[in-house]
Amino acid sequence: MRRSLLLVTVSLAAFLALCALHGLPMADLLVYRAEGAAVLGGRDLYGFTVTEWHLPATYPPFAAILFTPLVWLPVPVLKAAFLAGNLLLLGLLIGLSGRLVGRRLPLSLLCAGTALALWLEPIFQTLLFGQINLALVCLVLWDLTRAPGARGRGVAIGIAAGIKLTPAVFLVHLALRGRYREAAAGLAAFAGTVVVGGLVLPGASGGFWTRHLYETGRVGKAWIVDNQSLQGLVARALGDPEPGVVWAVPALVAAVAGLWLVRRAAQERTAVLLTAGTALLVAPISWSHHWVWCVPLLVVALAEGRRGGAVLLGVVFTGRTMWLVPHRGELDLRLPWWQQAAASPYALLVLGLIAYGVVVQLSARRSSASMIRYA
Repeated sequence: MRRSLLLVTVSLAAFLALCALHGLPMADLLVYRAEGAAVLGGRDLYGFTVTEWHLPATYPPFAAILFTPLVWLPVPVLKAAFLAGNLLLLGLLIGLSGRLVGRRLPLSLLCAGTALALWLEPIFQTLLFGQINLALVCLVLWDLTRAPGARGRGVAIGIAAGIKLTPAVFLVHLALRGRYREAAAGLAAFAGTVVVGGLVLPGASGGFWTRHLYETGRVGKAWIVDNQSLQGLVARALGDPEPGVVWAVPALVAAVAGLWLVRRAAQERTAVLLTAGTALLVAPISWSHHWVWCVPLLVVALAEGRRGGAVLLGVVFTGRTMWLVPHRGELDLRLPWWQQAAASPYALLVLGLIAYGVVVQLSARRSSASMIRYA
């Protein structure tokens, strides 16, 4: 235990030293705080931008309501609280990942895992931006790994979807896995968040669900290396900021293939990771800090004894290769062919895993058919 605590101390000290040298902007946290202030002040929730990057609000009104307490804390105190909270959530995520594989991890392992996982690029970026990714993935994974028959299963996923929409894919996951009651509970919870948002912020709710939800430009440029989705990969490969159908068709194929694998997966942990990976791959924008699902992916690989795979995953998610290619201004759209893989490591990883899964499943079906034919 002492070694684990020492490792955490050294890791955190190194992180704080980097922050002291380069700053800890937590730009997204400042957006959340501004959203809460807009709710309390009765201002247009989707009519402002903050920080030097001119970031707007992009989440549903329900999220902004939850952000109102952030206004009560001074920004330095809020940043410190978010940093501490995210570190605790990282440890919780490792523990929940252990539960996904049916193991209860000791405190020493949780501490050591937290110290090392801090340097995974998606986790590092989540801390720098002051993001809520870890809170959302913990909500989802906690709900998915609760004991069968536990009251309210699915509700936490619905609430997470009400905050940031993307966790709604796990309602589809529940349905595909035959957990219809949980899917219905999650859908009801999500609907409840929409109702709450509509009652408290009727104008903002109407604007969000009819207009702002579809204004993808509010989220950011899909072609920059920050975006590790399939759309970002295609846009950079073609040098086209709006690849349109050239992206949409492969995304649809990948979504169908990924969800087909989810339905057929023999183990729940495999299905959960496939759902997360497919959603991140086919979403129009999946910023690199959205890929915090790399933590349970690594834990599962290690728990299954796939050390080679775990090493490969560790290299992919700590390599930060997307930040090594030229990416200032519009350089992202003019990358040579030999830099494309480095610019899109996460999307290529999931594409490879889905392709491998499809090949394995089809081979298994052909083998079964052959056995029946010659029996």
